[in-house]
Amino acid sequence: MPSWSSTARRIRVPLGFAFAIVYLWLAKPTGHSIAVGACIAALGLTVRALASGHVTKNEQLTTGGPYAYVRNPLYLGSMLIAAGFAVAGLNWWIPGLLVVMFILIYLPVVRAEEAFLRATFPEFEAYSSAVPRFFPRFSAFGGKHGTFSWDLYCKHREYNAVVGTAFMLAAVTAKLLWWTG
Repeated sequence: MPSWSSTARRIRVPLGFAFAIVYLWLAKPTGHSIAVGACIAALGLTVRALASGHVTKNEQLTTGGPYAYVRNPLYLGSMLIAAGFAVAGLNWWIPGLLVVMFILIYLPVVRAEEAFLRATFPEFEAYSSAVPRFFPRFSAFGGKHGTFSWDLYCKHREYNAVVGTAFMLAAVTAKLLWWTG
């Protein structure tokens, strides 16, 4: 029987699509809420892009770029995107559902990923002791800093996050313009 973390890993993307439908149904946007939410989501996309352009998954422990400040910048970026949509949606059910999804789906996935990193890279223990999991530190970890790579960004298909965010912002804007008028 698979562990919950492996099940959570498999269902997180389809669950995200299902949540998008529920989100659009629950959202009560205004022009101002969409503008503020879009700015927060753009920050999240930037964090995800920087992280994606630095990480060499399963090849070496990435400790440079945003990984020098936070162990999970991809998830931090996703949380910022979700916070942006929560602001844009203006319905208290949305952040509540997002918190439940984070606790039930993403936290077990992060813990499993960190167990893999701990078993694969001996230096992960020192890194994880010095760098926080989700909330960035103000000074950089003293590891290898590396440089941003567009090739890695494209390899990881991070542009899909931009496309998905733009689509959802357009959808919530359409709801504001055509269904809440």
